[in-house]
Amino acid sequence: MTDDVRRRLLDAAAEVLAEEGPAALTVRRLTREVGASTMAVYTHFGSMAALVREVVGDGFAQLYARVDEVPQTDDTLHDLTAMAAACRQHALAHPQLYAVMFGSASLGGYRLSEEERHVGLAAFGQLVAGVARAMDAGALRRDDPAAVAGQVWTALHGYIMIEQAGFHRVVDDPEAQLLHPMLAHLVAGLVP
Repeated sequence: MTDDVRRRLLDAAAEVLAEEGPAALTVRRLTREVGASTMAVYTHFGSMAALVREVVGDGFAQLYARVDEVPQTDDTLHDLTAMAAACRQHALAHPQLYAVMFGSASLGGYRLSEEERHVGLAAFGQLVAGVARAMDAGALRRDDPAAVAGQVWTALHGYIMIEQAGFHRVVDDPEAQLLHPMLAHLVAGLVP
């Protein structure tokens, strides 16, 4: 039961941050929404600031786990596409959490330290490893794997943010007409 309360507090905090911002995030509101006492926040997290940091860290841990489930095959470019798809699936499954993780929902006075940002960079590291693997296999031309992964990361997350805001419907089939060609064009520019 304790883990359930903790999980519900994290989920409720992510939703409030994404939909209403940090001013709406109060101990009383969260505990009322999850049916717990106000002490639950302090018992599980120590403070509201720690809870907010954990919301972000939890989101990146979930993203990391989802991408980690993508199997490696002999087709390294396919694997990169599958990693991108897993990231997008995570965003679509958890839009409020994703908004908090990537800054489209303000954290207000709750600030992440540089150390806490490393949780998000671990997820980026998966993409760097996938790009390096594709370079080692000769599927992508040799370059700085972090720079190439950063280009893919930026394009993918840009599309996801547009999609979550509903602005991706500028064509009939945004996934087929925007997302896939955008990533394919990016990769095509990197093929040896």
